[in-house]
Amino acid sequence: MGPTKRGKGTKLVLVADGRGVPIACRIERASPAEVTLAAGTLKKVKRPERAKSIPVIADRAYDSDRLRTELAKEGWDLICPHRRGRKRAATQDGRKLRRYKRRWIVERTFSWLQNFRRLIVRHEYYSFVFHSFIKLACIQLLLKRF
Repeated sequence: MGPTKRGKGTKLVLVADGRGVPIACRIERASPAEVTLAAGTLKKVKRPERAKSIPVIADRAYDSDRLRTELAKEGWDLICPHRRGRKRAATQDGRKLRRYKRRWIVERTFSWLQNFRRLIVRHEYYSFVFHSFIKLACIQLLLKRF
């Protein structure tokens, strides 16, 4: 979300399934990096017990060796391209990056949330009210998909 009347901005971290249905969301002030917010958002998602490793498709901003190891301990497999100018050796090959083509599904979910004007122009002063409106928009998206 961009700059608002209430400050410099708000970051929205969203977890969506393969069909674009929002599963978990988290809002934070605009200053922290996405890498620090990813693990906390994925802790809100209930993992199936039978799955060994569930892929998480993210963009270049989430490329971090520490995040990869932290998510691997919890059973998540981070799939994201490496940042330009990476000093360390590559940690994944091109086979996993073929799944990165499906990232458009998450971007589509963000564009669906952009249809709610109240989320774009943030009139709410308190973050818990804004977070409630995001959850309400996610519920409406969920009901449209089913």
